[in-house]
Amino acid sequence: MVRNSLLGILTVGVLTSSTCDPQVMEEVLNSVITPAITEQQAANGLMEALVQGANNGSSALAKLDGYLKNPSVKIPFPPEAQKIETTLRDLGMNKMCDDVITSLNRAAEDAAAEAAPILINSIRSMTINDAMDILFGANNAATAYLEKTTTTELTNKFKPVIESSLSQVGATKYWSDAVNYYNKIPLVEDLNPDLSAYVTQKALDGLFLMIEQEELKIRQDPGSRVSQIVKDVFAYYDANK
Repeated sequence: MVRNSLLGILTVGVLTSSTCDPQVMEEVLNSVITPAITEQQAANGLMEALVQGANNGSSALAKLDGYLKNPSVKIPFPPEAQKIETTLRDLGMNKMCDDVITSLNRAAEDAAAEAAPILINSIRSMTINDAMDILFGANNAATAYLEKTTTTELTNKFKPVIESSLSQVGATKYWSDAVNYYNKIPLVEDLNPDLSAYVTQKALDGLFLMIEQEELKIRQDPGSRVSQIVKDVFAYYDANK
């Protein structure tokens, strides 16, 4: 209450002063309205915002249809196997192709549940310099940092989950059926890409895309800044960028 009253008195005083220089007025208003926070507090606020983004991005993908029903991250047939899909659909084997695609995306959804702890550990390990570089960096600076610091660990974590899930959701069978059916067609080149490596990479691509979207939302939409420290750090960012 006292803080609000003081802010009101200072603001009215500045605005009603006939002798106040416009530049001085702007500086005083900024010092009153913008929270005075240290770089450590700014770093802490950024980390909280990134944890929020990592949780939101990974949980959106980990739910049923998180990959399958999101056109931005949906996993199709491997590029080198597109001719398998085209040929089979031309032969009326649409369900076989649809089963393959559904099972690939189900495996990625299973793996996405493993992402948040790894991402959050990387976020918590940031230095103040890392955090400030990210805060005042490009709109995808945090995503680029996380991609650089977590890709190896995420790959190691995702691949066995995806390999297990591919078997559990029937992808291995669906894929084998599709490949075997295709390879029996006269005059076609035999194809059998590494399915688990492909799904792992596509799952990670989708994860970082979702995190990038969350990062952009937090940077550009004040309504997405849910806690006070996150609001303060981006007020600091807006005033100093």
